[in-house]
Amino acid sequence: MAITHVGDARHFLVASDFDQTLSFNDSGTVLSELLGVSAFERKVEGLRQSNLVHQGGELAYLIRHDPEFRGVRREHLIEAGRGVRLKNHIPALVDFLATGIEGYRYSFYVVSAAPREVIESALEGIVPPDHIFGTEFDYDEETGEIRSVRQVPAGYGKVEVLEAIERRLGISPERTVYVGDGSSDVHVMLHVNNRDGFTIAVSENKLLTRIAQRTVLSDSALSVLVPILRRVGWRSAAIRAVFESFGLPLREWDRVRTDWLTIGDAHVPFAMPGSPDAAR
Repeated sequence: MAITHVGDARHFLVASDFDQTLSFNDSGTVLSELLGVSAFERKVEGLRQSNLVHQGGELAYLIRHDPEFRGVRREHLIEAGRGVRLKNHIPALVDFLATGIEGYRYSFYVVSAAPREVIESALEGIVPPDHIFGTEFDYDEETGEIRSVRQVPAGYGKVEVLEAIERRLGISPERTVYVGDGSSDVHVMLHVNNRDGFTIAVSENKLLTRIAQRTVLSDSALSVLVPILRRVGWRSAAIRAVFESFGLPLREWDRVRTDWLTIGDAHVPFAMPGSPDAAR
């Protein structure tokens, strides 16, 4: 298996969400704990029910408008990033994609509604800052306070960022791969699917798994290589060899399709059609 970086390789964009896709915890939760803010989840759920902001953009709204978050400065976001618990083997994933494989090369980007400073801090030395797109704030030069929100890649905002990256790289839509975990990724996944791209879910979120073309569940970020490599025709043995080259043998690899069903009412007796009970 020759791994090389060839000039005429087919070029793919791999774009990934951050919170609970590359990490185990939400950056808003980490920031709330750092600031001593209580009931963060309750605040987020209230915004979701009000439909006031796009799903995924709740933290940006709270930072700008909630009194308990108004003291947030850039240094708080950087410190919160250092406290984010990342999924395993992200450097291995990024290095593999950057190196490419014979006939293919990949550009890895992060597109998330999490504050950009949080993502850059968490992924420092792993993903270049110019490959990270997150919520951006304008700061007051004197006080350091956040004056306004410049950009929030949430909802359709993620679609716009993704299209801008495609134009920058000269990548056609069918060569875009998007990886996400939750409801805030629905818009962008539908967009990628509609343009013949490839979508991967890394959670059991039922809404997302119905949309994503593949679902991978693992505590290792390297796991997304499985559907990516299968997409370009690799067989299982070659994929296993890639993981073994990192000293990470695939000990368990269960490929299943799950149907989630709720049938009838558990309290109502069932009768076969045509039976005496069914005629009553």
